[in-house]
Amino acid sequence: MKIGFIGLGVMGKSMARNLQKSGYEVLIYARNPEKVQDLVSEGFEFYGTIKELVLNSEVIITIVGFPADVREVYFDNDKIINNSKPKTILIDMTTSSPTLAKEIYDKAKEKDIYSLDCPVTGGDLGAKNGTLTIFVGGDREVYQKIKPLLDAMGKTIAYVGGPGSGQHAKLANQIAIAGAISAVSESIAYAKANGLDPKPLIELWASGSAGSWQMKNMAPRALNGDMQPGFFIKHFIKDMNLVIEESENKDLHLQVLKTVRDMFQEMADRGYQDLGTQAIIDYYK
Repeated sequence: MKIGFIGLGVMGKSMARNLQKSGYEVLIYARNPEKVQDLVSEGFEFYGTIKELVLNSEVIITIVGFPADVREVYFDNDKIINNSKPKTILIDMTTSSPTLAKEIYDKAKEKDIYSLDCPVTGGDLGAKNGTLTIFVGGDREVYQKIKPLLDAMGKTIAYVGGPGSGQHAKLANQIAIAGAISAVSESIAYAKANGLDPKPLIELWASGSAGSWQMKNMAPRALNGDMQPGFFIKHFIKDMNLVIEESENKDLHLQVLKTVRDMFQEMADRGYQDLGTQAIIDYYK
């Protein structure tokens, strides 16, 4: 099975490597070819245009930045949908708009192409270790056909419903992360303000009812001054804005999420947009 992969960033490179390790032939495209020379040297076949990549692939995986990027790579004349062969399976792993996921599904179906929305969570470590959680929306029979492919990239694969459902499940996940990462930062800020060293306390907090993935993994990074992105602040703001937009359409008011979104937006305005979400610890300095 030939898999075309578009979106070889912090997570995408590791995901493509895990597919190759599992025996899949992975074809790649990058807007900036110099950024994927390491993959080319590892045996990945590079294509200079998305059209060429699509014409030579049976499955297309995308994990790009923003909904506007998703719309571009799927709908532009020289991109995915207009050039995919019938029966091609499209898998968008970007965290994007549920409404857009349904639009892609409908347009693909008109051309006898299959589409799944499969956003992921687990960050750079999950992508590297092949332990991502993947939420799947679309037709169940298509999901069952490509599940072994998803297993190569993730540990927990969940079919959650029809088109757009994967995106809704991921956005709900982002609400929980927003609360957890901000709570971790406030715990650290409170400890420091009262003369405590939070580093040894992290392990204690993580071992009890205050424990979370954010406490265990992101708090140590933040305290060690490691702000490199496993997940960009700018992308997290995008996710939270998507949640708020979808919630307002349902007359649902998520006050905690809006507060956290505003905190991260302030950090982005201060130049933190390309750092990891753990950099929220600097909000309290």
